[in-house]
Amino acid sequence: MKNGFFLIIMFLGVLTLKAQHNIIPAPVSFQSTNGMFMLDNKTSIDLRANNAALRKMAENFQIFLKNAGTNINFKSVPNPEISNKAIILDLLKTKDASIGEEGYLLEVKEYAIEILANSNSGIFNGLQTLRQMLPKDFESNDHPKGLGMVMGCKIKDYPRFGWRGLMFDVSRHFFTVDEVKSYIDKMAQYKFNVFHWHLTDDEGWRIEIKSFPKLTEIGAWRVERYGRFGDTRPQPKEGEKATYGGFYTQEQIKDVVKYAAERNVTIVPEIDIPGHSMAALAAYPELSTLKKATSVNPGAKFAEWFANGTFEMLIENTLNPADEKVYEFVNKVMTEVAALFPGQYIHMGGDESYHGFWERDATVQAFMKKNNIKDTHELQSYFVKRVEKIVSSKGKKLIGWDEILEGGLAPGAAVMSWRGMKGGIEAAKMGVPVVMTPTTYAYIDYTQGDKSVENPIYADLSLEKTFEFEPVPEGVDAKYILGGQANLRTEVVPNLQFAYYMTYPRAFSTIETLWSPKEAKNWNSFINRTESHFLRFDAAKINISKAVYEPIVNIKKETGKILVELSNNVPNTEIYYSIDNTYPVNYAKKYAKPFEVPEANLNLRVQTFRNGQALGRELIIPYSEIVKRAK
Repeated sequence: MKNGFFLIIMFLGVLTLKAQHNIIPAPVSFQSTNGMFMLDNKTSIDLRANNAALRKMAENFQIFLKNAGTNINFKSVPNPEISNKAIILDLLKTKDASIGEEGYLLEVKEYAIEILANSNSGIFNGLQTLRQMLPKDFESNDHPKGLGMVMGCKIKDYPRFGWRGLMFDVSRHFFTVDEVKSYIDKMAQYKFNVFHWHLTDDEGWRIEIKSFPKLTEIGAWRVERYGRFGDTRPQPKEGEKATYGGFYTQEQIKDVVKYAAERNVTIVPEIDIPGHSMAALAAYPELSTLKKATSVNPGAKFAEWFANGTFEMLIENTLNPADEKVYEFVNKVMTEVAALFPGQYIHMGGDESYHGFWERDATVQAFMKKNNIKDTHELQSYFVKRVEKIVSSKGKKLIGWDEILEGGLAPGAAVMSWRGMKGGIEAAKMGVPVVMTPTTYAYIDYTQGDKSVENPIYADLSLEKTFEFEPVPEGVDAKYILGGQANLRTEVVPNLQFAYYMTYPRAFSTIETLWSPKEAKNWNSFINRTESHFLRFDAAKINISKAVYEPIVNIKKETGKILVELSNNVPNTEIYYSIDNTYPVNYAKKYAKPFEVPEANLNLRVQTFRNGQALGRELIIPYSEIVKRAK
């Protein structure tokens, strides 16, 4: 009886979804058709193009289905005892140029789900779409029945950009191999295909380099500190033991690379040089200008930042570009890195390199004079060009943050534009490949909701703002834009659950931009689909941000009065508020227009509702904070 009721509920749900879908990123073409496919224990996977890599992808999908309670096996020979219902996976005998290497064709019929593609990558992407079309309970390991109804449809789909990346910083906080794999799993489900692995920085060196063992013996560990990065954390005391950190052995790196490849993800390793190198200099201080022993930074303040965007380093964290031993170091490191990562790019960082120590060092100044280098920008360019030659000698291509443009770009290098779009525009107009990842749209370590309920950080980035991202600026030839990515730096992200919270749903808007057609981009459609994926993450017991539900609070001062304006961008919602210290909010006032806040010992309480149900968190803003925010 229970089973029959379950089927009825599923059937009604499918009828509701008949003319729509909840797929992220939105496919190029979706056509609803009659009929539906019931995935159950009689379903098989019919792998018709049976190469080893494709079989591994299919086996991983089989594991997902079995974890959801469905006993699905590969079809070997026809069995008259069971239904011939099958998920058919096949490579096109004649390639379809319109879908490229990562596109796919998916059709759901009554007795078959067919996924066709030009390559294994396309089949993989088609399977991720199918996964999203299954009931949300399939994301839960407690799903008891293993029954899944999929609506009839035809899909033709392919990506807009080839580079669809997420950057994950494991230097500021160390994440285990299993945690990194989990992060890759989730990004692959949403058709991201580049994992930018930020492996080194001031706070930790995370990759084993056998020719320089102290990089992990010393550079991978720091004294444990709590409090805000760069603010309340004190520097290490003399003799204090470094116990916090970790690193990946080369065997572990190989394992993660293989794991990612099975999920259509290429790993781009980042070795951040010449700046952001304090962990390396803690291990090998002779590579700096001062040649002074230092510590791996525990997240303590080591720089002064000024209002004009410039900064002064208080502790040296930059390699010495005038020392030939530095290039010997880089060569050996890049030799080992290149051997571990089969992708074509190695990221050298190149950002925020402080030149003050170079300017004050007599040896560096003599080197510049000898080599006719007029200033330290040209000196950094000299360093970048040397590194590019080293990287290219390993059969790889160099990519770096947009600072590598300063003083002249190395031939053969690609640029990742993070300080807005300017650097990317400049590089593209030079005919240089560009990955767009501006802070204004792509830095997902920034605060994503009201600061009354979010961990404080120096900048904010809402889901709505990420959705505005367009990687091809006006006047730029699109052929030079490889794609884009979102970046998760982890100064304030100490664990995997919070990494997920910061990544999603903002990564949804990133992938929607990088995969789906530009002309089809629509906020209301996107947010409706995003809401369905909130439920999928809930089923998987993964906490992600729902800050988009929460009201946007705009406070201003007019003619001596403090006025509050409330809004949000989620359809079919209402906002309720109180300023009289009463609770609950949903029985208070429904917001209709800006209102005055009187001078008093009060809290502004505000929350979003839909059909009487609270959405997101209640915001509680005391009067003192209201005054601070008033503009």
